Amino acid sequence: MGRSSLLCLAFGLRFFFFFRDQILEMFDHAYGSYMKYAYPADELMPLSCRGRVRGLEPNRGDVDDSLGKFSLTLIDTLDTLVLLNKFDEFEEAVKKTMRDVRLDNDVVVSVFETNIRVLGGLLGAHVMADHLRQRGDRMQWYRDELLHMAKDLGYRLLPAFNTTSGLPYPRVNLRYGVLNPLSRTGTESDTCTACAGTMILEFAALSRLSGDSVFEDHARKAMDVLWEKRQRGSDLVGTVINIHNGDWVRRDSGVVVHLVYFNHYIAIMKYISQPPLLLSVHMHNPTVSVRSWMDSLLAFFPGLQVLRGDLKPAIETHEMLYQVTKQHKFLPEAFTTEFRVHWGQHPLRPEFAESTYFLYKATGDPYYLKVGQSIVEKLNAHTRVPCGFAAVQDVRTGTHEDRMDSFFLAEMFKYLYLLFSEKSQLPFDIDDYVFTTEAHLLPVSLSTTRPPCLGNHTERRRSQEDDLFTYSCPSTQTLFPNNPSFAKSIRDGYKYLTGVGRAHHTLPVRTIELPLHDTGLEPVEFLKSMGISLTPLNEAAGGAGSQKGVYRVKLVAEVTQSPEEEEEVVPHIVQLISPPFLGRTVLTAGPAKFGMDLTRQEHGVKGKIVRSEPYSACGPILNPEALQGHVAVALRGDCMFAAKARRLQEAGAVGVIFIDHREGSSSAETPLFQMVGDGATTDDITVPLVFLFSQEGAVLTSALQEHSNVDVLLLPKERQMGRDRPEKLNIRLRLTKKEQEEEEEGKDASTFQLLLEPGDGMIDERTPPADHCAASEEVRQP
Repeated sequence: MGRSSLLCLAFGLRFFFFFRDQILEMFDHAYGSYMKYAYPADELMPLSCRGRVRGLEPNRGDVDDSLGKFSLTLIDTLDTLVLLNKFDEFEEAVKKTMRDVRLDNDVVVSVFETNIRVLGGLLGAHVMADHLRQRGDRMQWYRDELLHMAKDLGYRLLPAFNTTSGLPYPRVNLRYGVLNPLSRTGTESDTCTACAGTMILEFAALSRLSGDSVFEDHARKAMDVLWEKRQRGSDLVGTVINIHNGDWVRRDSGVVVHLVYFNHYIAIMKYISQPPLLLSVHMHNPTVSVRSWMDSLLAFFPGLQVLRGDLKPAIETHEMLYQVTKQHKFLPEAFTTEFRVHWGQHPLRPEFAESTYFLYKATGDPYYLKVGQSIVEKLNAHTRVPCGFAAVQDVRTGTHEDRMDSFFLAEMFKYLYLLFSEKSQLPFDIDDYVFTTEAHLLPVSLSTTRPPCLGNHTERRRSQEDDLFTYSCPSTQTLFPNNPSFAKSIRDGYKYLTGVGRAHHTLPVRTIELPLHDTGLEPVEFLKSMGISLTPLNEAAGGAGSQKGVYRVKLVAEVTQSPEEEEEVVPHIVQLISPPFLGRTVLTAGPAKFGMDLTRQEHGVKGKIVRSEPYSACGPILNPEALQGHVAVALRGDCMFAAKARRLQEAGAVGVIFIDHREGSSSAETPLFQMVGDGATTDDITVPLVFLFSQEGAVLTSALQEHSNVDVLLLPKERQMGRDRPEKLNIRLRLTKKEQEEEEEGKDASTFQLLLEPGDGMIDERTPPADHCAASEEVRQP
């Protein structure tokens, strides 16, 4: 090996060591802050430096369904400790779990979140404890206590499957189940596809580790029901399904974890994959996109494609995601097809880091180390706070949210540490394990029968050109990764996708060719409508088409690109007009793109506010009589705005105020946005809809708690009631001339006269003085 090669190797090792050590330090800061300030609470509130205990903090809606008073962050982090070679901390954490954690709490939790975070965490930790015990140097005292806890939790989740279809309820009470009168749940009729279909990995692992098949049987039945209910023509499934009759509630189809079914993967790539984006489509009409935005959770999909050997689309989508992070620092919770922010939050999600790790494993391309480096640096620069790491409330402003979800420790640090580690530096062979949804590690050996290698055709028919990217399993690029140009050649097409980094220069003149009919010029008019100027060229020799009436004409089009103007959001308000507020309390609100257009209503919409039951308005409305003719107040989350609006409108509400479930959000720190529909037509929604951030919503709900009747006015901010009137009325008291004389003579003056002086706010200066006297009022002295 030459000197230059040795220098490159030494530099590469130093690069690895530096970032791996930095990741370990970041983990210590996050985990140490949780243990110091929050444990045994479920989560750390990094801005408040205290634990989040459900019921003691303001309700965040469905976000809180993952909290079960079972030290969530500790359990979710257990196997991460082993991967990072923190064996002392792991042993101590297992003892704390056995000693402190209770699973029989009277609390309603999400079946899905509890499965992937807590059940998966216990199973992953048991596997790690058993591995260390078998090595002989640690955990010799361990007697499968974590597995016993996992089995106990599994039995507490099983009542959720007590439905006619076999699809689970979305929530369960850890102590009372679902149908018990004390359970406070069981009224739900719908669940999400992923919630019902992704239980199989943890439940099957629990069955095979414990020897009790009941868990795998129930999870497999639920998954089979979903696949049976797919749209046979497209092999797509919807996103929300009725758990009792199996009917699809929402038929828009996105990426779901059903890729064990080869045909479903083909359907995803055929209909949903619109390189480099992944957009939801209607399952019965998959050529129609139902959303113009992409969810950041889909950032996991390139990693899944890598595991399948489908590298070309994985590289394309990942590069697009990387360009979005360059534009916004982090992936916003959702972004449009023009790569603008749709939802601005970034709750420290790990999916982009996950795909980055798998792409580096597959290609060996150091480019992905640079991507990982950018993730590490941005987390430290923009989310690190004295008591941990704080989620980003809005990527456009960089404001923080008092939140550090358990998945940050369970997933983010696993993938980043693995990205910058050699296999020899890990405590076990990572290839012997499979990652769950929450990145918990389960042995591949749990699979008693290994299915044959899945086929690798992204479509049923593949062109000769596509074969260059070898869709074999395992991918030949994994076996022979020493071809750094192949991934770069794919990425280059997406390098300046969002405009970041593009040099400013005049674009070259492009020649395009259009088929035109002599009976119409629709293509030309269409291009003109897009701002493309067209100039016909002289007809080339032999350019005429051979068919009568059809010819081809070459056109020169100079395309000038200008940034698309951001859509203006017209601020609205919720003005409290009943006593004692009398219009003085005005709350800034965001509008909706559907429902009644308040800008066209001269006097706005007035009504008494009534809280919806359930508060999320995502199930049958239980208080329609109370809502009749009034303005409903509902919490954001659980389902789409349009679904809530339809239910509340049907219940008789004349308007709806949605309140953000994200604690601490405010219009002062977060830009207003327009609520959007659910992809289907919203013409049926005719009531006005406005959105309040959390802090403004707290003012409204406090007013409702303190006063039995609160009337509000919904209208655009520019039409605020009383805006043109002065806030204060200046009143001066003075003695009349006669009273002044009497006072000087020592006589008792018995009255004062109230005079409104000209220019004091209510009396026009042109009013004759006599009118002042007529409007005067006597005030008796005490």
